[in-house]
Parts: sequence; structure tokens; C-alpha cells
Amino acid sequence: MNEQELIRGLQNGDATAFRQLVETWQHMVYNTVLSIVQNTGEAEDLAQDVFIQVYQSVAQFRGEAKLSTWLYRIALTKALDAERKKKAKKRMAGFRSWIGAGGEEVEAVHFDHPGVQLDNKEKAAMLFKAMTQLPENQRIAFTLIKSEGLSYEEVASVMNLGVKAVESLMHRAKENLRKKLQQYYNH
Repeated sequence: MNEQELIRGLQNGDATAFRQLVETWQHMVYNTVLSIVQNTGEAEDLAQDVFIQVYQSVAQFRGEAKLSTWLYRIALTKALDAERKKKAKKRMAGFRSWIGAGGEEVEAVHFDHPGVQLDNKEKAAMLFKAMTQLPENQRIAFTLIKSEGLSYEEVASVMNLGVKAVESLMHRAKENLRKKLQQYYNH
């Protein structure tokens, strides 16, 4: 079934079309979310949330962008919202600890992305940690291009930007990562 048939099937509530959507895009959605949240359990939950949102809102999909672009937007929005909530929770826990109300201790997460080979796990962990410190738009562009293999044109479509803006974001992201990782790679 081509993309238009798939969209029509989804909009008509066809379970086969939804199953095909999930089977086709589940790895892309999971990997995109994982690249942002860097926690496998959370990424699995968020990936499910992405497909639930797609199911609930596909009737409003107008086809102005490719289906994959729409999925990337939803996945990124879910992942970035989860990150914002975690940061707010950490700030609140820090504040509660500061005023003596007790705070939750944040546990360390061992990041393990499925696209990274075993011998590169340590380097990848440092890179993904450094990526969390990038400004949001740089992080999104870098993730979509380097982790997901999207073209600059596709990223421009996902982010609602021009190609030149994406090129600029990538340049700044690479510069920022180079600065953040310089010490690690000079040893």
C-alpha cells in the first residue's frame, strides 16, 4: 500500500493500515526519541505515545508534508516535552532539597543506542551526553541528520526551516560539540 492509501486507511480506522504504519516506522520513531531522551524504557513509552497520538489525530493530517515528516515532528515534540518535564522535575527536586523538604535522588542512566556498535559505546555515550547540552534546534538538526540519516532538505521540512538555516544549525552544532568534546579527545 502506498503512502496515500496508507493515510486513507489510517483515517478510516483500518487496523491493517495502522499495523503497517507501526511496522514501517517503529524503529525510526524509537531511535529518534531515544536519541533525545537517552533512556531505553522512556523511549519505548514515548514511542508508544507517538503512535497513540498518530492514531488519535490522523483525521486532521492534511498531507501537506510527507507522513514521515509528520511522524518525526510528533516524535521530536514528545521527546522534547519529556526532556523539559525531567528538567523541571530536577529543578524542583533541587529546590526542595535546598529548602530541606527532601528531594528525589536522580539515578544515573546507562545510555545504549541500538545504532552504535559495541566498540564505540564509550565514545557514543560521550557524544550523546554532549548533545544534551546543545541548544534545542541544534540538537534536533544534529540528531535527525547524524542519527537518523535525513537529508538537509528533509530536516528543513521537519523543522519548518529553510535548508540554509539547517546548514547553519548543523555548523553551530558541530562547533559546539567539538568544543565540548575537545578535552575528551585530547587525552
